[in-house]
Order: sequence, then structure tokens, then C-alpha cells
Amino acid sequence: MRRARFAWALACMLAACGYGGKAAVGTRPPPKAEAPPAPQGTPFGPAAPTSLPFEAPIVPPTPEIWAAPGAYGSPPPLTTAVPTPVQPLLLPPGTQNILLLGSDRRTGTGFRTDTIILASFQPESHAATLLSIPRDLYVYLPGYSMQRINTAWIYGQTTGYPGGGPQMLYDAIRYNLGLHVDHYVLVEMVGFEQAIDTLGGLDLRVACSYTDWKLKARDLAPSARSNWGLYTVPPGVVHMDGYDALWYARSRQRSSDFDRSRRQQEVLRALFRRALSLDAFARLPTFYSDLRDLVVTDVGLSEAGMLALAGVHVDLAHVHSRFIGRGQVTSWTVPGSGAQVLLPRPDSIRDLLQEAFLYPEEESAEPGLQVEVVDASGRPEWADLAMDRLAYAGLEALPGPPQTQREPVSRLIDYGQATAEQRRAVLRALSLGEDSVVPLDDPAAAAPFRLLVGENYDPCFDPAYLAAP
Repeated sequence: MRRARFAWALACMLAACGYGGKAAVGTRPPPKAEAPPAPQGTPFGPAAPTSLPFEAPIVPPTPEIWAAPGAYGSPPPLTTAVPTPVQPLLLPPGTQNILLLGSDRRTGTGFRTDTIILASFQPESHAATLLSIPRDLYVYLPGYSMQRINTAWIYGQTTGYPGGGPQMLYDAIRYNLGLHVDHYVLVEMVGFEQAIDTLGGLDLRVACSYTDWKLKARDLAPSARSNWGLYTVPPGVVHMDGYDALWYARSRQRSSDFDRSRRQQEVLRALFRRALSLDAFARLPTFYSDLRDLVVTDVGLSEAGMLALAGVHVDLAHVHSRFIGRGQVTSWTVPGSGAQVLLPRPDSIRDLLQEAFLYPEEESAEPGLQVEVVDASGRPEWADLAMDRLAYAGLEALPGPPQTQREPVSRLIDYGQATAEQRRAVLRALSLGEDSVVPLDDPAAAAPFRLLVGENYDPCFDPAYLAAP
């Protein structure tokens, strides 16, 4: 099993994997370089990044005591009832939860945390979970009012909330999702581009073809229509520099925030693999020094070392990608303002979180469910994408030598070492039917299953609907 060496520097870069704003135009004029609209009753937050570490102390709240609406600031009247606080989700001892945040700041003082990903590391089981939280999730900001979760930082900074923006965001997540937060890393657009370029770019495993409007070069004026063009990223392994990776992770004119979450997590996994190739764990002090000017964080170097040790043995097959998606929310229009938001469906979210954070008590000495992946399509990147897809589902993929004989359709060889339920889990992860199974008893086979990736293989999938077996 290949082990992933996680480093704090990686977490710093992960935080910038998506931003707000629309980057697209059709034959219409290109979008104006506009700042995000200010929230009602409150100006935007600070113009410059907060100093390191964050000056205001962050103190975990007492779950039984929450500030009433309007205790801080002057919020508009409530348009929906404030929900009751969610019971805290019990996580294994030693779990570290880090918020990876991407600011949508372009110019001026305004920014919102339009990317919110909770990275949870569990040292005992050597597992991790990446939970994407949609920016439009309409939640209670303790002590203020019902608002989009991406405005928690703003209101925390500008209303005198104890602990400022980070603490209000921490408390909003704990109140509405039942998850505690230990640290945060905030990255802005320029910092993200610079970090990726410093690494020499990323090789993204793009599962689904994506087309959107894009500036033809990063230094062109967005106000000129001729500077824009439709750009398509095909499925496969695609190399991107910082500018391309930022565009890919933040664009949403021709898709949705849910699809953007999938693309963000493709970037996360590419960063993970890139950190492996650079031996980021061994070079942690250097990365910390190089990147500290690009981020805002409350993680110090000593804490970074502890986090790195916690992730030394995390394998990509043990990194669970989970999404608060369409199945966990209801679209809603806020009366009066007409804002389109997402109301949480508490029971569905609770089920998702319990599955996502249900780690084993300790790492098993036995290997997980393994699938040998062999390219029989003549396109080696198809096998890479299939391996990534299995990893999303919590299955361990082993690379096999490519097969010279082409296969028109994908086949799953079942060597008779696994149960029918495990076979169904593999088929579900790959969107294959039982008619794709080729039974072949072989107790000595290296893995219970062998996937022959055929010429008809479709790499596109929605990871929000994958679950570990």
C-alpha cells in the first residue's frame, strides 16, 4: 500500500481550491470586475490579511449556551425560524479538524469564504475526510441571525463577536452541523496561484469534461469581450498551472456549486499526489517558511509538525471525499431579498456525517478491499481515472500492467475471494452492472478483483453518490 505523507503546507494550498463569482460570458459582454454585494447592515471585513497567528483568542464554545439573535451587530429581521443546535458528533479521540477556506476577495476590502472544506484527520485509524460545505447553506450564525454560511467570517469580524471571524465560523459549524473545528487556513486567489506555480503545477485527474468561459491569459483585462473564450478541459490527466487550476476550481457559469465541489476535490487529490512527489513531510519547515506569507492561519510550526505526523500513513483510499449536496439540502428563496439559498435537511446531513466520520478504532492489519486495475483501452489515463474513482469510494486500487489486447467493454474479473456484497460495492463505484462480471476462481490472485478498463469506459461520475462499502 502506498502511504501518503501529509504536510501542513499541503493544507495551506488546499484551502484555495475554489472561489465565488462568475467568470463567464457567452456572446454577451464579459462580466464586469465587480466586488461581491455587501451583506445587509454590515460592511465587509478587513482589507489586509490578519497577522499570524490570529490575534483574537479562539475559545471553544459551551454547547449549552449560545448567544441569541441580535446579540452582536444589527441584523435584519428574521425571515425563518432559528433551528435548535445540533447535538455534537462524537469523533474518535485525537481527531483534528481543520477548516480550509478560500476567500473570494478580488480588490478592496470585501471577501467571503466561498470555499469551505473541513479536513478531518484521525491518527489512530490513519484515515481522513474532506467534507465540502456549500457556500449558500443557510444557517444560524450564533449571536447574529440566519445567513449564508460563507458570511460568518465577515459578521464575526465586524460585529464584535468574541474571537472574530474565525470563531463565528467555528461556532456556526458546531451549532448547525455538530462538528468542532480546531484550526483554519485561509488562502486568497493570488496566494493559490503562486503556491501551485511554485510546485511546478498539478496533474489533475479530470473525471468529467468541463467547458466554461475563461480569460485567454491571466494578465488580460476582463472588461474586453475579445479577451474571453470558451475553454474545455477534457477527461483524462491534465496538467495545469496555478492560473488554470484556479479557473477550473472556481468557475461555475456553466455548471453549479455542487459540480464545482467535485472539481475542487479533484484539485485536492492532485495536491495530495504532488506533495507525495515532493516529499513534503520531510521538507515541512521549508514549505512553512515559503507559504506563511501566502496564507492566514492559526497553525504554528510546532502544530504543523504534529499534524504532519498524524497524516504520515494516510493513503488516498482512506481519504473520504464527502459533499453536503442536493440530497442534504432544499433550495429556498429568502422572502424580501429574493436570495437563493440552501436550507439544511438535518436528518440527511446527520446520516452523511455519521457515515463520513465513522472511522475504525484502529488500522486493521488486513488490507482493505482491493481491485487490480489494468488498462485494456489503449488510453492509460483511463486506468488512472478508474483508480481514482475507486479511491473516492474507499476501495484500494492496485495498478496492473497494461494489456496489449484491447477490450471493447470494461470487465470485472471476480476471483472468488470476496463476498457478493463486496462485488456489488465495486460495481456500484464503477457504474458497472452484473453483466460485466467474469467469474474466475483463483485463490492465489493478487487481489479479489481485476478491472479491465475497456474502450467504452466512461470516467465521469458524481462522487457525492459514492459511499464506502
